[in-house]
Amino acid sequence: MQLSRRNLLATATLAAVPAASPGEAAPSGDTASPGAAVSPQHRESFRTGFERLAADGYQLLHGRKVGIVTNPTGITRDARHIVDVMHASPLVRLTAVFGPEHGFRGTAQAGGSEGRYDDPETGLPVYDTYLKSGQPLADVFTASGVDTIVFDIQDVGARFYTYIWTLYDCMEAARLAGKRFVVLDRPNPVTGRAAQGPVLHKEFATFVGRQPIAQAHGMTVAELARLFDKEFLGGSGPLETVLMTGWRRTDFYDASALPWVPPSPNMPTPDTALVYSGTCMFEGTNLSEGRGTTRPFELLGAEGIDGRWAAAANALGLPGVRFREAYFAPTFSKFEGKTAGGVQIHVTDRAAYDPVRTGIALLVTARKVWDGFAWRSDDWIDKLTGSDRVRTMIDAGADTDEVTGAWRQELAAFRRIREEYLLYT
Repeated sequence: MQLSRRNLLATATLAAVPAASPGEAAPSGDTASPGAAVSPQHRESFRTGFERLAADGYQLLHGRKVGIVTNPTGITRDARHIVDVMHASPLVRLTAVFGPEHGFRGTAQAGGSEGRYDDPETGLPVYDTYLKSGQPLADVFTASGVDTIVFDIQDVGARFYTYIWTLYDCMEAARLAGKRFVVLDRPNPVTGRAAQGPVLHKEFATFVGRQPIAQAHGMTVAELARLFDKEFLGGSGPLETVLMTGWRRTDFYDASALPWVPPSPNMPTPDTALVYSGTCMFEGTNLSEGRGTTRPFELLGAEGIDGRWAAAANALGLPGVRFREAYFAPTFSKFEGKTAGGVQIHVTDRAAYDPVRTGIALLVTARKVWDGFAWRSDDWIDKLTGSDRVRTMIDAGADTDEVTGAWRQELAAFRRIREEYLLYT
């Protein structure tokens, strides 16, 4: 299906992007060569948006009552939480914290939050944003008494990872409440290379995909904020961004020298993030996506699956990846306490690896080798992939090339639009 710009992005107003804070890099396309070596000097030059904000004495927030949307990933390179750092500083007036899914301090599992409470460490009021949007979320911002809302959360690069939609919802609510909005940028841990995968169709919009972007978007949160602002929110709000320095589009997370803090309980390592935009699709099936193991989203399987699946997947010769026959017993979630058979994904060349294509290939081969394969009864796969196309094509016997080829035109259209908002080379 070929989509026009209007249908693809469903935007009413295309106003100019607000000016960036100092340090904005020239926009870049999808042509940088991936996997460049990382030197100690390159790591040393890297700074997050928060590090640049703090180094400037919080001048951007001077005289403001500040609330921050963050979670355990909001850290400095010496693993201090930015809320604790800001609260201790006389240079910034931090008065509230807003917690997303899993909570500000990260005590809740998937689909949960911490609710409203006072943070024991700082005494700051913590407000719950999870599953709030529009006017109800704007009312939370109003009740907090802040005039400036700061966003600083580590993303993992996948459309269905909910923190980018927390960003979107908070941007929209800040406009409704008349609040200033500042985004502090962090790396896309799986690089900012070309976007991959299907683009969401608006009739399938949920909290795992509010707007039409690619399944693996290849953008940072500041870049996404600018795209959201202009393409979906009218471009009229007071959006400001503090960009990183020393980050390249080809950089994986280890180039930053930042500690990895799991953004959610089932995202334990950057390796998880590398495969997640493809293997999270198994949430939409009756197979385990590895929750309840030490390798979520890298281990996939179900009772009754044997080595034929790994053999079928390896026979495809997918670039940058091998599959090992694996058996595991999840401690929670699907097949809790039971032995599941399946595959473990071993990425051998992360620059060549395509997580979305790999995920589709695994769905296709799982359905062929295991007669117990089924989609979740609520068609959750449609919400994850952004339409019913993946499900219906695989059910009709389509192979990997046919499924991935079906979104080629809409992905190309999204890539062209995305180009306008890329801030790093």
